[in-house]
Amino acid sequence: MTVRELVQLFYEKFWNEVDLGLVAEILHSDVTFRGSVGVGASGREEVCDYVRMVTTALSDYRCDVEQLIVEGTSAAAIVRFSGVHTGDFLGFPPTGRRVEWVGAAFFVGHENRLRDIWVLGDLESLRAQLKSAC
Repeated sequence: MTVRELVQLFYEKFWNEVDLGLVAEILHSDVTFRGSVGVGASGREEVCDYVRMVTTALSDYRCDVEQLIVEGTSAAAIVRFSGVHTGDFLGFPPTGRRVEWVGAAFFVGHENRLRDIWVLGDLESLRAQLKSAC
């Protein structure tokens, strides 16, 4: 698979459909990950734990890629994240409100899998939405 195809699967299936069964197909066994809310993970299982944490706290969670640029084995994306705040998240109790924030994601492929993923999210905007609902 190309890096473009891997990134598309990462967001469309792995995140949006929470299809964690794809983990071995799209993530390298030595994957390193820094999520948009500032939490890091190493290895496939920790990345799956992160996905479970986010999608449990934010129901109807979505990652919508607004732009994807690929060069060789690297990719960069602008992504809009959204969901309904139904569980404890970033220290805030559930509000039932929809939240949305944007981020920039950077990917490095290795051996036909994503090995390094670094996502920078607009946490100031996200926390303001969570705080204003309390």
